[in-house]
Amino acid sequence: MRARLALLLLCLALVPVGAQAQTSGQTSAVDLSMPGAAVLTRELVEEAGSYRLPVGPFRDGVIRTLKVEGRIVQQAWRIDAQGMTTLQILAPLRDQLVAAGFNILFECAAAECGGFDFRFDTRVMAAPDMFVDLLDYRFVSARRDGANGAGDYVSLLVSRSGARGYVQVIHTGDAQIGVMQQAQAGTSAPSGTPPVDLPMDQALLRAGHVIFSDLEFETGSAALGQGPVASLQALADFLAEDDSRRVALVGHTDSVGGLDPNVDLSRARATAVMTRLIEAYGVRPEQLEARGVGYLAPIASNRTAAGRDANRRVEAVLLNTD
Repeated sequence: MRARLALLLLCLALVPVGAQAQTSGQTSAVDLSMPGAAVLTRELVEEAGSYRLPVGPFRDGVIRTLKVEGRIVQQAWRIDAQGMTTLQILAPLRDQLVAAGFNILFECAAAECGGFDFRFDTRVMAAPDMFVDLLDYRFVSARRDGANGAGDYVSLLVSRSGARGYVQVIHTGDAQIGVMQQAQAGTSAPSGTPPVDLPMDQALLRAGHVIFSDLEFETGSAALGQGPVASLQALADFLAEDDSRRVALVGHTDSVGGLDPNVDLSRARATAVMTRLIEAYGVRPEQLEARGVGYLAPIASNRTAAGRDANRRVEAVLLNTD
């Protein structure tokens, strides 16, 4: 049986008792049919909240957004996606929105969205409910006009891991555009840097990723200095507490040189950290993977030596833990 995804667009659910008579004849509920077998893993409801709805990619340090205010329903779905691409998961959901009268505001895929930075400056449910592969995800935002200038806003974020697909739906019903709108800075420090002065486990669980601040890389080098390294020990301890925990080690470079060699270098740096974690700290290999994104996700200006030094880094990204 195909699961039905109720986006809760019934006006009766969006107004207080006593105002219900005014909603007669207005927008009815919209159902999205999820592809394949689907399980709702989590739902969060804000009766009166605000959401920075992305309507453009992460570019020049910001994501272009609209601040929409209203009743916010955020859901995470896990589906059987054996043999399916992220586009095959997203396309029927997007088409259903269009058929229900929504206008697509923005659509992108991974690097087009802004890759690493878009994902971490966008509202995303934490693992294990939602998983986002930094190199393989898709996003759509849409709007349907309502009465008196209000509207319904929906965003879809889709990714996958192995045979599982992950879909996040955020719906803001009977919404108004807030005072702050359009180009907005990210919700956190550049590149979604987690709060400072937090232990490794808290930083990973709260922000979803953390920078290894005590690793240093010279321009063009993937060699790590001699240990022990406190941040690697902390990550090893975090992973040892729960065998189901997995992290992606993501390497970054400064902007010296071309993109392709920098992607290779950043991947080599992440691999060096992964090797050290396995060989020196006893981390199980199946809990780790290594990726590299080159200079595409800077956290400082590459015009200065200090900025380039900050950009040469490796981060741990918490993946699904189910």
